[in-house]
Amino acid sequence: MSRRTKKAASTSGAARPIVTVCRGCCCGTPAKVPHLDHEAQLTDLRIQLTGVAMVRRTDCLDACERANVIVIQPSAEGRKAGGRPVWLGQVNNPDAAADITAWVKNGGPGLAEAPDILDLYTFSPSRRVRDELDG
Repeated sequence: MSRRTKKAASTSGAARPIVTVCRGCCCGTPAKVPHLDHEAQLTDLRIQLTGVAMVRRTDCLDACERANVIVIQPSAEGRKAGGRPVWLGQVNNPDAAADITAWVKNGGPGLAEAPDILDLYTFSPSRRVRDELDG
C-alpha cells in the first residue's frame, strides 16, 4: 500500500459521520431495557447507514443512567461547518432510531438540522467522558 493510499484509508472514516452505539453493561441489555431488541437496533442502524456513516459498537460510554446511548460524531465537513458530537440517551424506541438515521443521511451534525424530536434524547456527558470518546 502506498503512502497516499494509507493516508486515504486512515482518514476515510472521518469523511463520514460516526455513529457510536453503546452496548456495554447497561446499554444493550434486556436487564436494563427489556422491551427493545438491542441487536436488531444496531443491525438496523448498520444497514440503514451503509455507505453514509461508520456505525461502531462500544462497550461502555459511561452514561449508564441514560441507556441506550448513541453518539453522532460529525463528518470532517460537518466539523468544519461547526458540528460537534451529539449525545443521545434513552434511545429505546424504533422511531428514535429512524429519526437518527434520517438525520445522519441528511448530513448529521454541522450539515443538517436534527429533527426536533431528538431534543428529547440529547444530553451533555461529563467532560471526561467526552474527551475519552474524542481521543
